[in-house]
Amino acid sequence: MQGLQLRSLVKESGELELSLQRVETPEPKDDEVTIRVEATPINPSDIGLLTGPADMRAAKVSGSKDSPIVTAPIPPNLMRMLAARTGQSLPVGNEGAGTVIKAGKNAQGLMGKRVATFGGAMYAQHRNVRAADCLPLPAGATAADGASCFVNPLTALAMVETMRAEGHKAIVHTAAASNLGQMLVKICLKDGVPLVNVVRKPDQAALLRDLGAKYVVDTSAPSFFEDLTNALVATNATIAFDAIGGGKQGSQILTAMEIAANKNATSYSRYGSTTFKQLYIYGGLDMGPTELARSFGFSWSVSGFLLTPFLQKAGPEKAAKLRQRVADELKTTFASHYSHTISLAEALDLSTMSAYLKRATGEKYLIDPSKGL
Repeated sequence: MQGLQLRSLVKESGELELSLQRVETPEPKDDEVTIRVEATPINPSDIGLLTGPADMRAAKVSGSKDSPIVTAPIPPNLMRMLAARTGQSLPVGNEGAGTVIKAGKNAQGLMGKRVATFGGAMYAQHRNVRAADCLPLPAGATAADGASCFVNPLTALAMVETMRAEGHKAIVHTAAASNLGQMLVKICLKDGVPLVNVVRKPDQAALLRDLGAKYVVDTSAPSFFEDLTNALVATNATIAFDAIGGGKQGSQILTAMEIAANKNATSYSRYGSTTFKQLYIYGGLDMGPTELARSFGFSWSVSGFLLTPFLQKAGPEKAAKLRQRVADELKTTFASHYSHTISLAEALDLSTMSAYLKRATGEKYLIDPSKGL
């Protein structure tokens, strides 16, 4: 059985090539199923593999409307970061949902069911995955309902679990009006976790307040730093998850945490407070350098944060409980909303690419591999 699959190739010549290829889907193994992919989202993590560091402003398209080929130059100084993937045509798409159309002998219970999965290579018409990696969707749920039920929901839940495991009492989250951020607001409200939401526009602040968020601070407001500090005093938040990455915002958060900690200090120390402050960077909306102005003492850490290592550390039993919560609250806490549904070929249209590469709040794209066929 053949079907289209979107592939990303970094050439030795320093050029990115994106194309649709017709690939063979083998018969599923005993513990596998074949999914007809009906919905798969474009997440920031997908964009990282899709385009990498290529200069998409200089992208060109060739081929036909139904089978476009997009090429874009990669700056020479960035090619050395891609040595491990140069020359490999890689499939794209972390997660998605669809209907099981074939099943191995040990996976017959999933035959005909609509499932979601997180297995990579989902920007395709068909995908073989392990039955254990499938999440059966509840009755009445569409593929679009289940398409984004792994990356964002599990990452948001992982943030709360990490907060608890590390002994913190509240969370700071940046780019908080995102799809993930809205889920985190709902989780924290339901679980009674204080959450400080950092946004960059008044309308984003209003959106989160309408969801019930109590602490929302806007970086565009003249009083941003004071508002942030006051929210940290009120919540005692000492762990932050930063989707921005570059620039000074992470440093501002650590500094505000230090000021908040010192407001309740009973003695002075030239080394700063003993309150430990953790900044996790889990995104790269700003790909510039992370700037730290060392004004927050010596009790702090800046680390990367990814979902997969968290799940490996949590273990299969904990991961299964988190996945079940997502399924149980799929249309409430973990509901995803999409502004556009596009085909595989449209995903390689330059004007469409320009739109979804902006990763703008409220502009989430969904690929339906059957669209246009």
